[in-house]
Amino acid sequence: MQTSQAIPIFALYPAMAVLAGSAVALWRPMKPTIISGLQHFAAGVLFCVVATELLPDLVHRKMPWVTLLGFGLGFIAMLVIKHFAEQAGQKDGSQGSQSTSLIVISGVDIALDVLLIGVGFVAGQKQGLLLTIALSLELLFLGLSVAVALHTTGVKYERVVLIMLGFALLLVVGTWAGTTLLIGASNTLVDSVLAFALAALLYLVTEELLC
Repeated sequence: MQTSQAIPIFALYPAMAVLAGSAVALWRPMKPTIISGLQHFAAGVLFCVVATELLPDLVHRKMPWVTLLGFGLGFIAMLVIKHFAEQAGQKDGSQGSQSTSLIVISGVDIALDVLLIGVGFVAGQKQGLLLTIALSLELLFLGLSVAVALHTTGVKYERVVLIMLGFALLLVVGTWAGTTLLIGASNTLVDSVLAFALAALLYLVTEELLC
C-alpha cells in the first residue's frame, strides 16, 4: 500500500487528464463520432477493471452483507442526486441554471472518483493503480464533454478554464484527504466505502458514457 503522501502523486494523472480533455475541447472541438468512440472506449475500460479486478476482490473478502449494503446505498444515492438534478432543471431552464447543474453533477462525479482512488490504494496497490488508469480515461472524456457543454451554455473560456482547474485541484487534494482518513480504517469500513463508490461509478458510467 502506498503512503498517504505518495498517493496524491498518482492523482495528478487523472487531474492532468481533465485539463487535457478540456484544453482539446476548447482548442479544437472533436466530431461527434470521435467523442462517441472515446465514450465507449472509456466505459469499456472502466467496466473491465470493475468486473475483473475490483468486484471479485470484494467477493473474496467474504463480507457479502457489507458489499451489498454499500452497493445499495451507492445506487440509491445516485438516484436521489439524479432526481433533484432533474427537478432543478425543470424549475429553471435558463442557461445559467443548466451550467450550474452541470458543474454540480460533474463535481459529484469527480468526488466519487476521488473516493475511489483513495480507497483503492488503501485496499491495495494493484487496485489503486488500475483505478487510476481507468479513471484517467473517464476524466479525459469528462473534461472534454463538460468544457464543450459549459461553453455552449454561454460560459466564457476563462471561466471554463478556472472550473477545470478547480476540478483538477479537487482531485489531488481530495485524494490526499480521503486516503489520510481511510488509512488505518477497518476492513469493514474500507469494503463498504469501496462498494458504495463502485456502485455509484457504474451508474455514472452507464448514464453518462453509454446513454
